[in-house]
Amino acid sequence: MRIVLLGGPGSGKGTQAKKLVDKYGIPQISTGDIFRAALKEGTPMGLKAKTYMDKGELVPDDVVVGVVEERLKKPDLDKGFMLDGFPRTLPQAEALDRILGSMSKKVDHAVLVDVPDQELMARLTGRRTCRNSNCGKMYHVMFNPPKKEGVCDACGSELYQRDDDSEATIRERLNVYNAQTAPLIDYYKEKGLLRRVEGVGPIDEIFASIVKILG
Repeated sequence: MRIVLLGGPGSGKGTQAKKLVDKYGIPQISTGDIFRAALKEGTPMGLKAKTYMDKGELVPDDVVVGVVEERLKKPDLDKGFMLDGFPRTLPQAEALDRILGSMSKKVDHAVLVDVPDQELMARLTGRRTCRNSNCGKMYHVMFNPPKKEGVCDACGSELYQRDDDSEATIRERLNVYNAQTAPLIDYYKEKGLLRRVEGVGPIDEIFASIVKILG
């Protein structure tokens, strides 16, 4: 089974990915993991990616695709895999199809963990961090609130919202995601591969819905 996992930041797809790996026994491939492994192994594409990363530049699509292709050709993926974080763009999705086609394989399912933007905003802007650097305990106003608002349970220090959790930052992340991902949703829908799952509710219920869809 070869799965592409789609979902916005804060959708919970990472949590579902781990549960799917446990159930189906197929490797989860995230772009972060691939890059770290490629850099560590010193693969040709890994070294090429490093030249961009060292300069603080975005790694171009052709190099990202090359790193993914190196990974997809390893024997531990013969029985299937789950891609998380790739493809991010339409050209990457088309490149993935070409790579798999050259190996006489194809994507079987594109699972979309679908969560409304308003819910994603609430999830992503709700994180609070203890200002005491020796503590650093994290909370969430919805899922793991402190006993007293704005105060750390552990050390009594002030809780604050980090800049990368601010509404403006999260809004920009969601705008980028929607601009890149909307074409992917249509792309897989036209191929008859899109499996849309409601991503709001208890984690186990969402997981059960995914398993039911995958059959």
